[in-house]
Amino acid sequence: MNIAVIGLGLIGGSLAKGIKARTSNTVYGLDINEETMLLARLCGAIDGELNDDNLPQCDIILVALRPADAVRWVEENAAKISRDAAVIDMCGVKRTVCESISAIAEKHGFAYIGGHPMAGKERGKFINAADTLFVGAPMILTPDHRTTPQLLETLEKLFTDIGFARMVYTTPDEHDRIIAYTSQLAHIASSAYVKSPEAQRQRGFSAGSYRDMTRVAHLDEDMWTELCMSNADYLTEQAELLAAHLQEYIGALRDRDENRLRELFRDGREKKATAGGN
Repeated sequence: MNIAVIGLGLIGGSLAKGIKARTSNTVYGLDINEETMLLARLCGAIDGELNDDNLPQCDIILVALRPADAVRWVEENAAKISRDAAVIDMCGVKRTVCESISAIAEKHGFAYIGGHPMAGKERGKFINAADTLFVGAPMILTPDHRTTPQLLETLEKLFTDIGFARMVYTTPDEHDRIIAYTSQLAHIASSAYVKSPEAQRQRGFSAGSYRDMTRVAHLDEDMWTELCMSNADYLTEQAELLAAHLQEYIGALRDRDENRLRELFRDGREKKATAGGN
């Protein structure tokens, strides 16, 4: 197959590298950064630059851009996309993106599925991309009434080949509701946590807990602002719930209520055991 990857940052670059390292597909890449394009060609992550001549020949188009940019690129290039092709975006929010791109795809006759690879690093850009980034990770897809079983089979094989452990099928609404808790809230909490004055004096006093809590505070504020604002309703609910739970701990500490604090810790431990995960 001919596969296009739009945006060769951490996610797009890792997709391109993974496809080239683990499959026999041809990859055409596109990025606004000329240095990134040069690096991608030199390291073999792409076979060539995506252009108006080869875009119509692409079977799968992976759009790894920020939400507004992803919608804009698909809209501007829709007429050049083959009716036999499938477009999959890699955005971290789905409702706004899927609604917009679905309408464009239906108008022009090509297939579209929203996607979200559940893997990443706190440092982005192509230089940090790796063909192993997605090994063991879930891939979320949001098929709709136009999605065929054949397309899902093709995508499952592609994503499994480059290391994804399983496909998770959901709706854009469910995706955004859950991702508000599992991803976006974690970034807000980490950003708020690291603002304590003690963060400047932690050297020699910190270990794994501090590293885990602060890792994702090293973020791209422009990208995460766009993601969070696009999901502000669900994220507000989760942030308010977290604040309410923190108030319970604060109350127990303020009252020097040892039994209450123990109960709160026990409840958290038991909920973690029930929830599972890493």
